[in-house]
Amino acid sequence: MTTPAHLDPARKHDFVFLFDVCDGNPNGDPDAGGAPRTDPDTGHGLVTDVAIKRKIRNTIALLKDGEPGYDIYVEAGVSLNSQHERAYTALGLQGDKTDKKQTAGNQPRARDWMCETFFDVRMFGAVMSTGDKPAGRVQGPLQLTFSRSLHRVLDQEHGITRITQTRTADTEQGETTEMGAKHTVPYGLYRGFGHFSAPLAGRTGVTSADLEAFWRAMTMMFEHDRAASRGEMALRGLYVFTHDDAFGKAPAHTLFDRLNVTWTDPEHGGPIRSFGNYKVAVDEAGLPDGTSLTTLVG
Repeated sequence: MTTPAHLDPARKHDFVFLFDVCDGNPNGDPDAGGAPRTDPDTGHGLVTDVAIKRKIRNTIALLKDGEPGYDIYVEAGVSLNSQHERAYTALGLQGDKTDKKQTAGNQPRARDWMCETFFDVRMFGAVMSTGDKPAGRVQGPLQLTFSRSLHRVLDQEHGITRITQTRTADTEQGETTEMGAKHTVPYGLYRGFGHFSAPLAGRTGVTSADLEAFWRAMTMMFEHDRAASRGEMALRGLYVFTHDDAFGKAPAHTLFDRLNVTWTDPEHGGPIRSFGNYKVAVDEAGLPDGTSLTTLVG
């Protein structure tokens, strides 16, 4: 049975994805009081690669719960050094960072174990040189960019009240409510890009099953990440350009330029409030030799 092009880890893949948010905060900035991230010069909304990878990690943990090789390295409530210790324990290695010769000899074996055990190390890479039992550094084959909204977004701050107090003393003094605030974006359509390097995938041991899990997690990442603060978020497009070899047949940006997203009513000038205000078109004609397109969502 032939492996579908987008599932072949021996090929280079470049992909673009579209997602939107309605009445929610897609990625709050802790340095700005949790307000949605924006480009201060243009007003375009931003979502970090870290935020998207967190959703993918969480989804993989649901899809592959308990399955060997799909543990998550960057996991809430688990220290990174304790993850490194798992490798040393499993391999029967001794950890002594003061013994540089021993450390240098242990790290390659520990690194390979980490790649085999943790999906996100295998795919995204990791710096694992901390603690008394370091496991080296892995350059991940799959990298994501920041996502940027196609138009300016408006950060709206909403005052909210709660009918109970946090502290007992405040209740005893007769206070009945507390004030708070919530930030939302009325609507925003965001576009992000990703790249998969086959040569690096060969080093970390990425398989066709890993790619299948990744694409499925991408399509589902908003479905199991619901929160009132994020409003309604949905994946609106996922387009994978695959090259016939490991190194690529065309520059990624020339392939991405084939995806054209336009505002359907620019003359009206009214606010954009839904995905229906956009038209998405993909130019599939005359793709460069040695490249193909797989539309997973769109």
